[in-house]
Amino acid sequence: MLYGKEHVETYQRTGGAEGHDWNGTTILLLTTRGRRSGRSYTTPLIYQPHGDSYVVVASKGGAPEDPDWYANLLADPEVEVQVKADRFRARARTATDEEKPELWALMTATWPDYDSYQLKTDRPIPVVVLERA
Repeated sequence: MLYGKEHVETYQRTGGAEGHDWNGTTILLLTTRGRRSGRSYTTPLIYQPHGDSYVVVASKGGAPEDPDWYANLLADPEVEVQVKADRFRARARTATDEEKPELWALMTATWPDYDSYQLKTDRPIPVVVLERA
C-alpha cells in the first residue's frame, strides 16, 4: 500500500480528485475478496491504462512473497476497480509471458523503482491486467 487506509478513504470520498495523482504517477483502487475471510479489501496501486484495460504490478516493494491482494485475486479474479470517479467490476489476470515485457516496460516508465524491486527478490514480480467486466 502507498499510504494505506487514509489514501483509500480520501480517494473514495473525493472520487479520486485527491489520491489519484501521487508522487508523479497515477493511482487506482483495487478491491479484492479475501481468500480466507471473504471480506473486501481495497488497495491503492500505481497503474497505467493499456488499451481498454488497466495494468498494475504485484511488487510488494520487492518482498520475497506476493502481496495479499494478488493472492486474493488468484483465488477470485472478479474484482472492483476505481479510477478517479469511475467504479466498475473487472476480471483480473496475470499477464502472460508474451505480454509481460511490454507491460513491464510500460509500468517501469511510470515507476522506475519496479526494476530495483525485481532485483531485491528471487520471485518473478507479477504484472496484472484488469479487464472491465
